[in-house]
Amino acid sequence: METSAAAPAAGSRSARVIKWGENIILALALAVMTLLPLLESLLRLKPGWGIAGSTSVVQHLTLLVGMLGGVVAAREDRLLALSTVELLLKGRWRDLARSFAYGVGAAVAVFLAMGAWEFVRSSMPMGDSPAATIVYGVPEWLVQAILPAGFVVIALRILWNTAAQWGPRLAALGVTLVLVGAAGWLSLDPQAWFWPGLILLLCATVLGSPIFTTLGGLALLFFWSEGEPIASIAIDHYSLVTNPTLPAIPLFTLAGYFLAEGGASKRLIRVFNALAGGVRGGPAVVTVLVCAFFTSFTGASGVTILALGGLLMPILLAAGYTEKRSLGLLTSSGSLGLLFPPCLPLILYAIVSKTQIQDMFLGGVLPGVILVLLTMAWGVYAGPRVRDRRPPFCWREAGAALWDAKWELALPLVVLWGLFSGQMTPLEAAALTAFYAFIIETFIYRDISFFRDAARIAAECGLLVGGVLLILGVALGFTNYLVMAEVPAHAVDWATQNIHSPLLFLLGLNLFLLVVGCLMDIFSAIVVVVPLIVPLGAAFGIDPIHLGIIFLANLELGYLTPPVGMNLFLSSYRFDKPLPVVYRSILPLLVVQLIGVLLITYVPWFTTWLPGFFSTAGPMVP
Repeated sequence: METSAAAPAAGSRSARVIKWGENIILALALAVMTLLPLLESLLRLKPGWGIAGSTSVVQHLTLLVGMLGGVVAAREDRLLALSTVELLLKGRWRDLARSFAYGVGAAVAVFLAMGAWEFVRSSMPMGDSPAATIVYGVPEWLVQAILPAGFVVIALRILWNTAAQWGPRLAALGVTLVLVGAAGWLSLDPQAWFWPGLILLLCATVLGSPIFTTLGGLALLFFWSEGEPIASIAIDHYSLVTNPTLPAIPLFTLAGYFLAEGGASKRLIRVFNALAGGVRGGPAVVTVLVCAFFTSFTGASGVTILALGGLLMPILLAAGYTEKRSLGLLTSSGSLGLLFPPCLPLILYAIVSKTQIQDMFLGGVLPGVILVLLTMAWGVYAGPRVRDRRPPFCWREAGAALWDAKWELALPLVVLWGLFSGQMTPLEAAALTAFYAFIIETFIYRDISFFRDAARIAAECGLLVGGVLLILGVALGFTNYLVMAEVPAHAVDWATQNIHSPLLFLLGLNLFLLVVGCLMDIFSAIVVVVPLIVPLGAAFGIDPIHLGIIFLANLELGYLTPPVGMNLFLSSYRFDKPLPVVYRSILPLLVVQLIGVLLITYVPWFTTWLPGFFSTAGPMVP
């Protein structure tokens, strides 16, 4: 008896130690990524001073954060998925669905690990030739080995999370082993396996397989069918994650997590409530502004809905809003900040489309304001007419609220100064933003404990970033196959032969992107779809910044589009409401925001004015 009791305890202790170790490594990596660019920017003030290889260190730490974050997401069973059917299944049917979906997902992760290992082997020294190094004598292949190691651990954790019982886990393992074992037959006639493999992959996706395994599986099938090496997927993954601009993504996201985990939400709600709570629709205005602020920094509408929903719903109900209207307003407001700097999708779009990040940031400001104002207007219209529900405006409370939140209200100014002063690169501006948010929440407001909370918050940030970068890395392999197959060129030829009006092209683009937005998450859509539409936009003379904002505005609307808009599921989960109830609640706001998207599409001035104004003022970065 004592032996059997001690074994689980030992296993539990081992799991806790591993979890703690992973969180600490993520925290240290993010800390170095924050401090190194800031130190570099300070040393640059002294001519000839600097840190050798600092950029390379930060780039490869992004690779570590991305893969380890994916490992942590797999540990917590929080890899992004587009499952709808699995939520409706119960009991044995649910176990069978998960065993199949997770078994297929684990098999894809194993294949990706194999391709990544081939990539690593190609970087190893041959014969007497010295190994290529990254910085300070660290071999390049050793750092690249993070890719195959990470995919192997993710595969194991996907299998473990199939269920709490060993039966479904072993069934999932069986599916994985059968698929991996059958891979040898692909070399005999890979094209014969393409359609069965595609059907298998799509079934697994519907039943709950992670998104990265869907996109990675598609890439594998296409490369196999053409006889191309699957190591190409790992090469693309590595090149994307070590892009010099990409480290800005985890750093801006980290700043948002510090704000969300601290008391910023309560202080900002107090500010906006003091300023606008006394007017008709004031609580709706508060809801929209606070949600837009948080989404612009976290980059994820899910964080906004889950973190702020419990605080804002009682405010709306107390002000006399019906439950249906409150639910619709919170669900639709969750993604409103996606067009405001420094939101993650803006950075990703800039990287994938090879557009200046500052131009995308500037281009998104006025369109973002349009969507915010339209949502506010609906909130005011939907508000109760009874005046005695509204508290009178109080100068003393407004002043006290503004003073209490002064450090957080200054954060957008810190971001804008870092980005547009010409004193810092985008990476250094992101590092400054993360450092500022950490300092004010930990040492000024003291809402976050350095020793108790920092590693946990870093792990949460790494989990989101890792899940996103997994999707982006494998999606880029799929996208590059499409480019290699000249799909964008064929699309341009077809469109120019059959569509003769830029306005008609934009209408078709809107319809296409709405479908994409309700079927794909925004991150994979950026990597897969953007390389296809950029040549089309150029063919019809669409300004590249305008095209980017059209794309992101439509994908923002896709968060609300039934049946599988991401915000709909998150809202249903957070407020414990059936999906049909959520669908009905967002219909008016879906129409309102659609009007905004059409304005953004057909009035290019809203997007192009600010970038054009600042371009005449001189360069924005050193």
